[in-house]
Formats: sequence, structure tokens, C-alpha cells
Amino acid sequence: MSVAMIVFAKALIVVPITLLPILNPLAIAPIFLSMTGPLEQAVASRLAKRIAINCFILLMGAVFVGSYVLDFFGISLPIVRVAGGIVVAMAGWRLLNDQGKDQLHTSVAASANTWTKEELRKHSFYPFSFPLTVGPGTIAASITLGTQLPAKPVDWLITSFASALGVLLTTLGIYLCYRFARNMERFLGDVGATVLLRLSAFILLCIGVEIGWAGLSAMIEDLKFH
Repeated sequence: MSVAMIVFAKALIVVPITLLPILNPLAIAPIFLSMTGPLEQAVASRLAKRIAINCFILLMGAVFVGSYVLDFFGISLPIVRVAGGIVVAMAGWRLLNDQGKDQLHTSVAASANTWTKEELRKHSFYPFSFPLTVGPGTIAASITLGTQLPAKPVDWLITSFASALGVLLTTLGIYLCYRFARNMERFLGDVGATVLLRLSAFILLCIGVEIGWAGLSAMIEDLKFH
């Protein structure tokens, strides 16, 4: 196998392996269901497709321009992790304690089937694409992947193309999990779906705490170094 093929294969594999455990769309799918209510299948398909497109754009932006944006504003990755961890943890805590009266949950579930294309596009970004699916932890990981792109033009081109395909595969996984989330709910039943939702919300809370702690630890180490 040529060096170019090895570089391509490595970049293609590394991106989904790095991002999918953080994204964890299988665990987020029950939360997606709880927030959308009894969606018609056609609307659910369109929403899942729109979320996947949004996530693809977010991840591509984070990989290829994220580090430059942070440098421009003077923001470090640990700061992103701390702030993002708080957002994710709060979302997990709210879902963990939700008794069906959450304002966002109620408004989305009640009106999702009557959304226009513009409303679907708007709601598909917040809160579904960000921060529910692509959260700050994923963005931080994507930016880190982007900083590891090789400097040599030929290797950069090969790695960039492979990374883009890796992001595409990752967002395809997101689409499939959301698109067939209703099937999973039917398979689990009402009790199983409720248990999985609460467990997923707790995992989301833990992920938020872990993201925030990672950022805080890096900041503390930086202070010790200085």
C-alpha cells in the first residue's frame, strides 16, 4: 500500500472513531424523540436529514476553520470545553428532571407536524443540531483534529479529503439514528423508552461534567506551568 493510501485510510478512520463516541447518536436518539413528540414519519425524515446536514456543516467548519476562529477571538480550547460543558450539563439536568412540562419540549412536540420548511430549518439547528447533537465536546475534538492536518500540501490535500469523507460518514450515522429512532422506540416499548430516555439524559449530564472538568483541568495545568 502506498504512503498516500495509508495517509488517506488513517484520516478516514480516525475522524469517525474520534467523533462518534462523543456524539453518541444512539444515546441522544431517545432525547430527540422526547422533544419532538409523535412526529409524522415524513416530517421525522425531513428533520433528521436537516439535522444531519447542519451537523456536517458544523463539523466541517470546526475541523477546517475552527482553530483560526478561536485564534482570532483569543479563545482557548479549555475555555470552549468549560463553557460548553456547562451548557451540555444543564441540558442533561433539565431532561433528567423533566416531567413533561418543559416549555421547549412542549412547544416543539405540539407544533412539529405543522412546521413550514423555514421553521423546520430553523428548529433543526437549535436545539437539535447544536447543542444536543454537536455539542462543545464534539467541536473541541473536531478543532483538535483540524490542528493535526499535515503541513505538506499533498498530504494536506489527501488528509483533508479523507477527513471530509469521515465527517460525512459520521453525519450519516447521525441521520440513521434519528431517522429510525421511532422504530427503536416501538421495539423497546413505553417503559423501555422511558428508561432509555432517563439513562440518556444522565449520560448527557455526565458528558457535560466531563467536558467541563477536562477544560478546567487544562486551565489549572496551564496556571501551574506559568
